[in-house]
Amino acid sequence: MYILKSIILTAATMISVSCQSNQKKKSTTEVADSHKMETKETVAFSQEDLSAYETAYFASGCFWCVEAIFESVKGVKEVVSGYAGGTEENPTYEQVGGGLTSHAEAVEVYYDPKEISFTALVQVFFGSHDPTTLNRQGPDRGRQYRSVAFYKNESEKAIIEAYIGALTDQNVYDGDPITTEVTPFTKFWKAEDYHQDYEKRHPNNSYIRNVSIPRLNRFKKNFGDFLKADAH
Repeated sequence: MYILKSIILTAATMISVSCQSNQKKKSTTEVADSHKMETKETVAFSQEDLSAYETAYFASGCFWCVEAIFESVKGVKEVVSGYAGGTEENPTYEQVGGGLTSHAEAVEVYYDPKEISFTALVQVFFGSHDPTTLNRQGPDRGRQYRSVAFYKNESEKAIIEAYIGALTDQNVYDGDPITTEVTPFTKFWKAEDYHQDYEKRHPNNSYIRNVSIPRLNRFKKNFGDFLKADAH
């Protein structure tokens, strides 16, 4: 069930584009305007629609990638890209992506605990990125791309720590230490609208083609039992 580290590292070395450097080529206004021409519609759920679901929070690199992965998981109703783990209020993408805050790019996962457990979401989290690369994921470098598993209570903390212990005991990463931060959840700041469902809206974006989609496909290959019927 685990993605081997060697596969992750091999893929990472073949990629030269990055989430932040690619995005700098367009201003916020230009990117937002380009969405007006999109033909593929996405559904935005209101807080009322999502009020019956539990939430979980994770960070593991560019949130475009992480959002797409969790969106493919059965029992997950919605995933929101945003910022968490820092102290600054109302952070912007330019600030976070530029490493000017203490936040990480993160996702807010709305899920039905009757269909998928928090433990399973933790498996998805660790199985979809390399938690041994400190402040880096693939081509993206900096603390804004660090690996973080957030917990809202002691039960969630225990689940995360137990899973890290199991990965370590089984030597999944060939002795390399897991650098994932296990952090109490405090506040999630939703990212700008043009970041939501970015992979779905921009399938031909160079970063999406070269980083996001291959990462999603590796996850699907290794975690087929976790996928929604239409995500295979």
